[in-house]
Amino acid sequence: MRILVVEDDTILRDGLKVGLSIAGFSADVVETCEEAHAVLQNHSFDALILDLMLPDGSGLDVLRFLRDRHDGTPVLLLTARDNVSDRIVGLDNGADDYVGKPFDLDEVTARLRALVRRSSGRVRSFLEWRDLRLDPSSQAVERSGELVRLSRREFSILHALMVHPGQILSKSQIEDKLYGWQEEVESNAVEVHIHHLRAKLGAAMIQTVRGIGYRLGGEP
Repeated sequence: MRILVVEDDTILRDGLKVGLSIAGFSADVVETCEEAHAVLQNHSFDALILDLMLPDGSGLDVLRFLRDRHDGTPVLLLTARDNVSDRIVGLDNGADDYVGKPFDLDEVTARLRALVRRSSGRVRSFLEWRDLRLDPSSQAVERSGELVRLSRREFSILHALMVHPGQILSKSQIEDKLYGWQEEVESNAVEVHIHHLRAKLGAAMIQTVRGIGYRLGGEP
């Protein structure tokens, strides 16, 4: 899952980026409203972490920018723990949840998973396809009850495919889930990860739709 973090505090921003990466997210970070607007015009994300107090304005401006163009990307606000009015205004302007500073990183990642789950219409915390079960919280994958060890990139690709069962994801869509805009992507990286997934899960589990992309194979 790809997350945009809009936060001007360097220590907090860098800590979120590292912590989210460890938790299995791909995180891009910006520190101003202007940067957030520019990024959101050209990239899509599974969720946003949005601080309200930014150097060039309020995070509410970024939130309104999203909602005014009917963008339903889930937004998790970062607020001062004792400032109830900020939370109320944020929620009333379209935010989906909030967490007070200082916060626990495990709580932030759990709230992000819940937001993404609800936005995709799922009620269960895990994903299933045929005999596969994927748990985003533990980053574990089982096939027929047996643990399958995947790399972080392999897990992210499988997660993206299982979130959209039956849907064809293009190579560029998969790259968007795996890499931030500042990361260098090798031309055959997706193909290599797909090859490794097939070796671990069976060649029929992921189908290539020639000239279009990839999807899960068979019926659920």
